[in-house]
Parts: sequence; structure tokens; C-alpha cells
Amino acid sequence: MPVPRDDSWLPTIASASYPGGRWEREIRDLYGIHPAGHPLPFRMVRHDHWPTRWFPMLRDIDPNPTFPPDNDTYKFVRVEGDGVYEIPVGPVHAGLIEPGHFRFSVVGETILRMKARLWFLHRGVEKLFEGRRPEEGIELAERISGDTAVGHTLAYVMAVEDAAGIEVPEGDRVARALLLELERMHNHVNDLGALANDVGYGIANAHLQRLRERLLRHNQHVTGHRLLRGSIGIGSGALLSSPDLDLVRAVADETAEVVGITLANSVVHDRFTGTAVLDHEQALLLGTRGHVARGSGIDTDARRDHSFVDLGEAFDVVVEKGGDVMARYLVRARELAVSAALVEDLAARLAAPPGERTSVTTHAAGAGLGIVEAWRGALVHRVELDAAGALSRVKIVDPSFLNWPALPVSLADTIVPDFPLANKSFNQSYAGNDL
Repeated sequence: MPVPRDDSWLPTIASASYPGGRWEREIRDLYGIHPAGHPLPFRMVRHDHWPTRWFPMLRDIDPNPTFPPDNDTYKFVRVEGDGVYEIPVGPVHAGLIEPGHFRFSVVGETILRMKARLWFLHRGVEKLFEGRRPEEGIELAERISGDTAVGHTLAYVMAVEDAAGIEVPEGDRVARALLLELERMHNHVNDLGALANDVGYGIANAHLQRLRERLLRHNQHVTGHRLLRGSIGIGSGALLSSPDLDLVRAVADETAEVVGITLANSVVHDRFTGTAVLDHEQALLLGTRGHVARGSGIDTDARRDHSFVDLGEAFDVVVEKGGDVMARYLVRARELAVSAALVEDLAARLAAPPGERTSVTTHAAGAGLGIVEAWRGALVHRVELDAAGALSRVKIVDPSFLNWPALPVSLADTIVPDFPLANKSFNQSYAGNDL
């Protein structure tokens, strides 16, 4: 919808869609287009000390503005009453974690309200795509969120292929689906261990990290990269070596055994059950995706709803209804078994032995969309190609953008010591959000 530069506004859809209202705030911060009638007409991406009329996605904007000092300008909502106190956490954390600030309002140990403040590292990723050839955008897509190299790259190349009218052979689509499941497996194994670790059951985490390492080394064998980079091109998807199905099967079986032992521990079971509950209606209203949505009883999965290859009888959408840490844990555990079965089935269906990686160069103009069920949930890329076939616009939606607002909602009446556990059960990407 074109809008005049000197009168840039759109009618808000926030009353009809909570996620839509957040996208409008993002558009306002990045482009200066005002959502008229928005109930929360405040900054979201741009922190308060950013220059007032500086909108970083505009093509003629100064790339190096002068930033005034940040003097704690963000106005957190204060919760007042007898015994209420605040706990500030971050944005700098003790570990290999990107910045995010969490402000807790607490009585005793019980959380009354938590506000998450993100976007400390707006990296301008979407801007970096502009002007590149489509094949040159792959290296950026692989690095949007490092643990989701396959998911983001696949959504990106599918959007380019949609824009340029490129047909992808069946064998390449099967290889892409297989890579998605390998990525899902090593991330789910990692989370299953980390969740156990957050309630003090470190022995389970030690075994699961050992199994994840086996999967990462297997990734190196299959694609030449531990995080599966370099295996997807425009119009193609290829493996260096066939997957080791015995290894995949063994890791899935051992993980199931560790999960069983973990849940048999009464302390773990007690800490998981009823913690950080996000009920079905809340999850639906907030537009959640992936294991967060399915853990709250929402039957959604882009592998079925936006399929690019027939996954056959081995595929099943895993849904749990509890909405708590336990439900999100069980979704991961059950999805891991589904992924292992899919890897075995897809490997048998590869049309030809692993071959040379290829890439198709496109010079067509147009717009296209790519939707992929990555391990965190459905992620979307939309691209626009100019008349010369270069990227003129790339819009990225990581599932974390939709899932971050659900975390504070789930924390109502949760105790502070359970925040790390609740946070890990969501395990959202800062990088995927802070584009």
C-alpha cells in the first residue's frame, strides 16, 4: 500500500490482531510510517535515546547518526503495593547469551509482572540484503540466528524461487526437508538437556550434550558444517554424504531413555508440572508458533500447513495441552522421535546419491514468500527483486518475534527461581528478534 512520504500513516489493525499491532510498531520505528489509532503508539525497536526522526530502513537515511547518551530513559510500568519490589536482570548476562533486559515486579518470590526489553542489538540485517544478488544473500540468511541456519536459509531461497518462478526438483526438496529435521534434532536434544539442568539434574544434561555432540559431528559428515551451513542453494539442496541412519536412530533411542529417567525423578517432575502456564486462548491470541503453540494445544505446523514436500506416514504433528514447562518439554521429546523417523524415511527417498551442490542465478523481477517450520516454529521470508534481479527488500519473521510476548504472560504467579526454567522452555532467539 503506497503512502506519501510527507504524510506517512496507515490505519491500525491492532484491535483485530495483536501480532499485527506489533508489526505496525516495528514499521513505525524502522520506516516512520505511523499506525493511526494504535493503542500503544510507543517505540518498540528503537530505544528512547535513538534520534527522533531517524528511521534506519529508509533508503536515503544517514547510516551514522549521532546518538545521545542512554540515561535510563525507558519508562517501566511500576507495580506498587505492600511488599512489592523490583528485580532488574540484564541486559548483560553471565554466559554466551545476547542482551535482553527483564524487569520483575515481585511479592516474596511470586512474580506479579515481568517486562522484557529487547532490541539492544538492532543489527540492520534486512538492510544488509539490499542490493545483493540473490545468491549472495545466502551467507546472510545462514547467520540470522546461528542455531537456525537451515530454517532461515531455506525460507529465504524459497522466497527467491517464488519471486523468480524457479522450480526445485523433487530430490532437492527431499534433501532440504531432511536437513530441516537434522537441525531440529540437535536443537531439541540441547534443550531437553538444558531444561533438566535448570532444575539441578545435571547428569541428564551431561548425557544429552554428549548426544548433541554426536549429532553435530554427524552434521559435519553430511554437509561439511556442524551447523549445516552451505548445503542449500537457490533451486538446489544437496548433501556431501548420506546420513548415518544407525547413528540417528541410536541418538533418538538414547535420548528417549534419558528423557524417561529425567521425568521419573520426582523433583524434576514437580518443577516442570504447572510451571509458567500459557493457556490455549492466550497462546492463540498472541499468535505463538512452534513448540510454544503446540505445548498450549494449538495444532499448527508449517510442514503440514505449508508443505513443500510430502512427508508421508512418518510425519505427525505433536500437540500437548498443558501449556506448562512439562508440555513444552514433552513436545520437544516427541518431536525428536518424529524427526528421527523422518530422516530415515527421507534418506531412503533421495532420488540420487549425494552430488555436487549447484545454484541457480536469477535475473527475474518480482516478489515471493517462503514459509518453513524451523525448529522454533514457522518462520517467514519475503523478498522483492528489482528489474536487474537484485534484492530490493527482504523481510524476515523469526518465530521468536511472535513468541517473546508470551513469556511474560506465562510468568504470572510463577516464582522467581523458576524464571530460568520458564525462559529455557520457550528458548527464543534474541538474534532472530533483534534483526
